[in-house]
Amino acid sequence: MASLSKERRLTAKQRLGGLTLCLSGCLLMNSPVSWASTKPDLKATAAPLLDATTADSTILASLFPYVITAAPLLSHPDQPVYRAYIAQSQVVITRVRVEETETGAQIVLETANSELATSSRQIVGNALIVDIQNAVLALPEGGEFQQTNPTEGITSVAVTTSDEGVRVEMIGIEAPPTAEVSATAESLTLDIVAGLAEESDEGVLQLVVTGERDEGYNPSGASTATRTDTPLRDIPQSIQVIPRQVIEDQGITRIGDALRNVSGVTRQRDRSNASDRFTIRGFDQSSILRNGFRTGSTLGGTLATAPNTVEQIEVLKGPASVLYGQVEPGGVVNFVTEQPSRAPFYDLAFTAGSFGYLEPSLDFSGPLTADERLTYRLNASYQNSDSFRDFVESDRIVVAPTLRYEFSDVTSLTLEYVHLDSSQTYDEGLPIDPISFDLPRDRFLSEPDDSYESTTNSFYLTLDHRFNENIRLRSGFGAELSEIDETGFRLLFNGFNPETGENGRQYVEREFSADNLAWQTDLISEFNTGSVEHQLLAGFELARTDGAESRADFFDPENEPLAINVFDPQYGTPIPSLESRNSVGSFDETGRTLGFYLQNQVALLPNLKLLVGGRYDFARTESEFDLTFSGQPFVGSDEFESEAFSPRVGLVYQPIGPISIYASYSRSFIPNSATTFDGDVIEPERGTQYEVGVRGEFGDVSVNLAAYDITKTNIIRTDPENLGFSIPIGEVTSRGIELDVAGEISDSWNIIGSLFFNDAFISEGDDNNPEDDTLINAPDSGASLWMTYEIQTGDLQGLGVGAGLFYVGDREAQIPNNVVLPSYVRGDASIFYNRDNWQAQLNFQNLFNTDYFESTQNTGLIFPGGPFTLVGRVSIRF
Repeated sequence: MASLSKERRLTAKQRLGGLTLCLSGCLLMNSPVSWASTKPDLKATAAPLLDATTADSTILASLFPYVITAAPLLSHPDQPVYRAYIAQSQVVITRVRVEETETGAQIVLETANSELATSSRQIVGNALIVDIQNAVLALPEGGEFQQTNPTEGITSVAVTTSDEGVRVEMIGIEAPPTAEVSATAESLTLDIVAGLAEESDEGVLQLVVTGERDEGYNPSGASTATRTDTPLRDIPQSIQVIPRQVIEDQGITRIGDALRNVSGVTRQRDRSNASDRFTIRGFDQSSILRNGFRTGSTLGGTLATAPNTVEQIEVLKGPASVLYGQVEPGGVVNFVTEQPSRAPFYDLAFTAGSFGYLEPSLDFSGPLTADERLTYRLNASYQNSDSFRDFVESDRIVVAPTLRYEFSDVTSLTLEYVHLDSSQTYDEGLPIDPISFDLPRDRFLSEPDDSYESTTNSFYLTLDHRFNENIRLRSGFGAELSEIDETGFRLLFNGFNPETGENGRQYVEREFSADNLAWQTDLISEFNTGSVEHQLLAGFELARTDGAESRADFFDPENEPLAINVFDPQYGTPIPSLESRNSVGSFDETGRTLGFYLQNQVALLPNLKLLVGGRYDFARTESEFDLTFSGQPFVGSDEFESEAFSPRVGLVYQPIGPISIYASYSRSFIPNSATTFDGDVIEPERGTQYEVGVRGEFGDVSVNLAAYDITKTNIIRTDPENLGFSIPIGEVTSRGIELDVAGEISDSWNIIGSLFFNDAFISEGDDNNPEDDTLINAPDSGASLWMTYEIQTGDLQGLGVGAGLFYVGDREAQIPNNVVLPSYVRGDASIFYNRDNWQAQLNFQNLFNTDYFESTQNTGLIFPGGPFTLVGRVSIRF
C-alpha cells in the first residue's frame, strides 16, 4: 500500500540504468548497483564532466580515466547518454536534523568540516527531491533518516542513500514544497515551505514511502545469512524476507502465520497450541532467532513476538550452523524487530475479530533528549480472545521497550526488553487417528479448567562501535528467562479405542523454567588485496541454557478412569489425589556452548563473489534427575561433551546486472545427549546440503529459484532391546525445488508468492523407522500467492483490495506412515483504505471456510485449522 515508492525507484533507474565503466581500472561493470556496492569510495562522488550522445564508449575510455555512466534518454530510449565523472573526495554527513520554523521547516545536514553542494533537482507529483553527489551517509544509527509530518502541509522528509549519493526527499500534501538551499563549511540547510514549487536548477523533488514501508514487498537486504548488511543478490544461499507491509496487509495476529508466504516452510502448532514451530525443507525447526540471538524455545521466539514489534522476518534456508551453532539443517527463522527512530511518531491501533478477538496496540518512537542522542521505541499490545475450539480462551500482553544512546557518531549502545505474560486454556487438538477427520474441528478433549500459563522476560544489550570506515565492532548480550505452569488432562498417544470411542488420558501438573544466556561478538573488517575486495567477519558466541522441570502425573491404562469419549465428551473428571500419582520428580539440565566463527565475503570480480566460512563449536550438557515411577526411585546424572566444525562455501556469478547464479555447500550439527548400551556417546547429528539457484531482480520484482539436496545422519531413537539407552538409526534425506516471487508489479500492484516440491524421507532406517517413509509434517508440494491493488489517484485514492491462496499438500502424521493429513487450499482476502495518517482494513481469513488440518504436532496429535474468520483493524499515526 506504499503508493509512491515505485515512482521514486523508477526515477533513479531512468537516470542511472544502463552500463557503468571504471575506465581507470579497465573493468567492465554490468550494473551500477554492483558498482555502488563494491566500490563505495567512488559511488556518486564525482562531478559531471562530460555529456555525449555516442554509442562508442571506448572512445571516452581512451580519453578520460573517469567513471562513465550510460543512461537512455527518455525521449530516445535507444540512444544512451554517456556521462563522465572525476572522482572527488566524499563528504560524510554525520547528522540530520529537522526543525520547525515560522514559515515551514528546516532540514540541516551536518558534515565534518566539508562543504556540500546540491547537483540536481526534479519534481515528481507532490514531492521535492534534492540530490547531493559528493556525499555519503554515516549516521550514528547506521541507517537512513525519515520523519513524518515535520510541519503543516508536508507529510514527510527523508534523507537516504541513492544511486548518485545522498538524496533529500520532501512530500507536500497538496503540492510540492519549495526549498531554499544554503551551505556552510559544516552543514547544508534546506528551508522548505509547503506550497507549489517552481521547477528550477536549485531543487529536486521525489516521493517517498513513510514509516517502515520504504521497500514495500521487496526488501533488498538481510543480515541473517552473513551477519552483515549484504544485498540478497550477493548471497549464495536461498533466503526469503517477509517485510512488515505483508504482515500488516494480511492482517497477521499470530506471527507464525506470516511464514505461509515462504516456500518449503510448514507451520506446526506446539502441543499446548501456545506457540509455533516450523518445518523447513522437511526438518522440524524449533529454534527461533530474534535479531540474531537464538531463543531457547518457540515460547520466546513466537509467543513473545507480537506482530507490531516486527520489522521483517528473514528465513534462511539450509544449514545455518556456520553462524548460529546448534540448528537443524532445514534452516532458521529470524525475527528482526523495530528499532528507535530520531523522527518522532505515535502509532495507535485497535484490532477486533471473530471469536471475541480484541487487541489494542501502540508503537511510539522518537528522541528523549534535546541533542537526540537518546532515542526510544515502545511497542505494546494486549490480546484477549476466545477460539473456534470449545472452551478455549487466551489472554496475552507483550511490552517491548527499546532505548538507544549514541555516545558519539561512531558508538552506540542499545537496550531492548521484552515482557510476555500469557494465560490460556491448554489445547492439544485431536488424536492421530483417521476417526479424527470425522470429528468437528471445535471438539475439545481436555478439560475446560486445564491451563497453560507462561511468563518470559528477555533482555538484549548491544554495543556498536566503528573504529574507522573499514573496521566495525558489534557485541551483544541476550538473556531470555521463562517460566511455565501447566495443569490438566492430556491425551495418551495411541490411546484411542475404536470399539468404545474413548481415548485414554493422563493428568499432569508441571512447572518448567528455562534461562537462556548468550554473548555474541563480531569484528567486521573491509579491505582490499590488490583489486580483490574482502569483507571479513570474525566472532565468537558463548551461550548457556538452564532448564528445570518438576512434575507429577497419573494415569491408569487398565481401568481408564480418566478417558474421554471423542464422540460424546463428558467433562468434569475429578483431579486424582497426589497420593495416587504414578510419577513425580524433578529434572535439571544445563547446556554450555562456545563457538568461534570466521567468514570472508570476497569480490573476486565485480560480478563474481565468493563466500567462505566456518565455525567450530564446543558443546557440553549436564543433567540431574530425581524421579519416582510407580514407587520406584530413579536418581542420577549424565554428562555429555561434543565438538564439531561446520563449514560453508558459496559462489555467486552475475552474468548481467539483474541476474545472480549461485552454488553453495554447507553443514550443520546438533549434539546428541545419549549413549548406547555399551556406554559410547553417539556422535552429533550432522546435516549436509548442496544447493544451486538463480536470483533475478526485474524492476521492483525479485525471483528466487533454488534446488537442494540435504542429508542428516546420526539420528537417535530408544534402543528397543535396552530401554534407557539409544541407538542411531541411520539417515534422512530431503530434496526439492523452490520458487519465491515478491515485489511491486506497478505503483498499485504488490505480489508475494511461492511454489515448492519436496521429498523428505528416511534413507537409512530400521523396523520402527522404515526406509522410504516420509518425514512427518513435510508436504510433497505447496504454493502461495498474495496480491494487493491500491487506487493511486482520484476520489477513491487510498482504497485497495487484497486476495490470496495458500496450498499445502498431503502430509504424513507419524512414522511409520499410516495416517495422512490431506492437502488443502485456503483463500484469504482484504479490503483497506488509507487516507493521510490513518488506515482502516478488513481481512477475511479462510474465506471459503475450508475444513482442513493445520499440522501434526510432533507428539502424536493433530491440530485442525480455523474456520472463516473476520479481522478488522483501525490505526492512526501522528
